[in-house]
Amino acid sequence: MQAAPVRATAIPSFTDALRAVESLLMSSGQRTARRNAWTSVLEDRRRAKDRVETERVIEAAVATRTS
Repeated sequence: MQAAPVRATAIPSFTDALRAVESLLMSSGQRTARRNAWTSVLEDRRRAKDRVETERVIEAAVATRTS
């Protein structure tokens, strides 16, 4: 009869556990920061497009008043 294999798993130290939690939080925070940055870029593009469209409308309105 063979003995069952023994699996030894090291219990992480408190410091290792804190580092693991920190890495999870930081990676999540980094994803959030990137998502927020991209949302900001898209919003800036939308505002720029709206600004250009508004300028065209104003210029057309001024052109029709002066002609």
